[in-house]
Amino acid sequence: MPIMPQRRPLLRRLLLILVVLALLAVSGIWLGLHASLPRLDGQLITPGLNAPVTISRDALGVASIRGASRRDVSYALGFVHAQERYFEMDLMRRASAGELSELVGAAALPMDRQRRPFRMRARAEKILATVTPAERSELAAYCAGVNAGLAALGSRPWEYWLLGAPPRGWSEADSVLVLDAMFFDLNDSTNARELAFAKIKSALGDNVYKFLSASGGPWDAPLLGPPMKYPPLPAATDIDLSKLDSKLLRMPPPAVEPHTTPGSNSFAVNGALTSTHAALVANDMHLTLRVPNIWFRARLQYPSPRNAGESVDLIGVTLPGTPALVAGSNRHVAWAFTNSYGDWMDWVRVSIDPADKSRYRNATGSQALLQSEEIIKVHHAPDERIHVRDTEWGPILAEDTDGTPLALAWTALQPDGINLGLMHLDVAENVDEAVDVANRSGMPPQNFVVGDSAGNIGWTIAGRIPRREGAYDPLLPSDWSQAGTGWNGWLAPQEYPRLPNPPAQRIWTANARTLDFESADFAKLGDGGYDLGARARQIRDDLKKKDHFAPDDMLATQLDDRAIFMTHWHDALLDVLKHAGDVPELAAMKRYTEDWNGRADPASVGYRLTRSFRLEVVDTIIDGFAAAVRAKYKDFAAPHLPQAEILVDAILLQRPAHLLPPGYDNWDDLLRKCAERVAKRLAGEPGGLAAKTWGASDTTRIRHPLSAALPGLGWLLDMPGEQLPGDSNMPRVQGASFGASERFAVEPGHEEYGYFHMPGGQSDNPLSPFYGAGHEDWAQGKATPFMPGMPKYTLVLEPR
Repeated sequence: MPIMPQRRPLLRRLLLILVVLALLAVSGIWLGLHASLPRLDGQLITPGLNAPVTISRDALGVASIRGASRRDVSYALGFVHAQERYFEMDLMRRASAGELSELVGAAALPMDRQRRPFRMRARAEKILATVTPAERSELAAYCAGVNAGLAALGSRPWEYWLLGAPPRGWSEADSVLVLDAMFFDLNDSTNARELAFAKIKSALGDNVYKFLSASGGPWDAPLLGPPMKYPPLPAATDIDLSKLDSKLLRMPPPAVEPHTTPGSNSFAVNGALTSTHAALVANDMHLTLRVPNIWFRARLQYPSPRNAGESVDLIGVTLPGTPALVAGSNRHVAWAFTNSYGDWMDWVRVSIDPADKSRYRNATGSQALLQSEEIIKVHHAPDERIHVRDTEWGPILAEDTDGTPLALAWTALQPDGINLGLMHLDVAENVDEAVDVANRSGMPPQNFVVGDSAGNIGWTIAGRIPRREGAYDPLLPSDWSQAGTGWNGWLAPQEYPRLPNPPAQRIWTANARTLDFESADFAKLGDGGYDLGARARQIRDDLKKKDHFAPDDMLATQLDDRAIFMTHWHDALLDVLKHAGDVPELAAMKRYTEDWNGRADPASVGYRLTRSFRLEVVDTIIDGFAAAVRAKYKDFAAPHLPQAEILVDAILLQRPAHLLPPGYDNWDDLLRKCAERVAKRLAGEPGGLAAKTWGASDTTRIRHPLSAALPGLGWLLDMPGEQLPGDSNMPRVQGASFGASERFAVEPGHEEYGYFHMPGGQSDNPLSPFYGAGHEDWAQGKATPFMPGMPKYTLVLEPR
């Protein structure tokens, strides 16, 4: 129907009103973003300082902070962290305390329900009561700086306007909670692997359990000792999968990306192999990638408390929410971390008193359960209450196969499992001093690789190691009510495994086993799920190829995307396809599989097909064992088994009939059907096999935490999607939203020759010049300077 002339002015007015409202909304968003930008220049008088502090930033937003004391520098670092990263700091403290729903609503309830029973906030308050006065002073200064930085913003950070909630101030306990968040990131707080092992042993017996819980194999490249051999296969008298009811299989196995385990690469060479004669240390920590990055680059300078007239000069990355330099250099030593994957948690069987359900048995008799009601506040929804039962070992979180309650003992929950000891690296002057600091630090236990300006290198574990006593298997639930069984405090630093200046003049760690599996030191660490050794072996072999190193050589190793590990799978797939007959899908698959250059190349179809074939075979074989467990525990799912590759290799080398899952005529039939499933699945997707490049499935998705809540604004908040080389099981670890959270290499005392880059940028404000700054250098593997650039902005904080 045509619009009547008299209605047209009304419609024009309505359209104009809508346009004006839209412009006002956009203007309001812009003004809110602009008002919450950090202060970069000028002078600012602020309470809490003893002397002026200068904060300069270069073009990437790297903050250089110079003050008259560590306390004042900590204050200024807190100020800068709050101005650039307060929302992300808030997410970390809330995530570990189980308080995230209070800010973001019911979507976070599953995480809060899982984490609140740990009562991390109450534990953080207890930890604060045990820190030294000097450490408490540093932490208090940092927290005062955080609150001053938040107050100095012209408006609350933009995320809080979107969520409709004001930011809550920062406390010293919140900084402890940020450290707790790293425990949650680096350890599986559900300890699902060991719960699964209990069911495996109960259903299938000891020999099958020992096979599936293998700690390593021929891919190993430990620092000490030989690779492990293949584990012995369980006999037909132990298990016969060929007789299994095929209905217990989950066929076809789900086509999912492999489990991403927080890890890292760190490696070092001693000064005999460098032009400067200083050690050369490299690090790339693999974590979930986000905008902004988890780390914040900084340089911290203040007068040395050890040497009059000298300055402490720290360069590297900090963790917003805490005052320490996490990794980098202090001009005397440089240090790096990788997740150790030792066994830092055990399940403890809790014998409840049948006459009094509020008590349980311990080594001295009977103890009352610590019971509490935890209230989870939910934004725009009713509160939720959960009942928590705690023991001297940890909270009761699960049940054993016979229904016995299980408490989780975890280093994060033990007295002094968390402390601020890492800050003593500020003034360490050599490898020996740094190693001693690392052994006393309370943090998620990590491989600690360190080198000094004199050329020495070393390895140890940073973080507290529990002293296990008694003849129990730490991979299975055990009864600690027996005297002399369980954890008895911590190992002393002199009891830690240490490797100073190894004869090879090289050190490498990549989350795999580092020690001789027959040694007492290996028993001290245990096995918390060591990664397959392929990545560590490739790094080791890269280092062995050269007798002289510069920083660029370390970057070349970090960017090594050669698919050495995948080569035998490519050969196996080609062999299957060669004998496949006239199956049309496999004929096409063969053509594309030959598109192979031996790298995790984004343009390669052959790499993706080989990778998918490998996953299909591994999942199919491991699912046979899981199906056998389902005969007793119907909902059983196989745990993440980092050594699954070793288990499958061992089986395929011998091809025993009793380990062939039902539904296959023989092992060749299994391999062929796995290839068929992959071909049909990928060919059936848009574009067919020709479109199934590795990059198409691995395009980066590096996002701001709230971009999913703002449809259409991903272009503003997220980093551009890129098809990058790399994968797991090679030095260049790269997934869609997982990979190197930074890369650096540095020679202590010669930092000007080092490099550094990281994804996601320094700031969380899209209007900031530092939002995403440096991301493309990271994506392209460009060696940008380790040292901050020339100051572009300078802010002076003055004491009131």
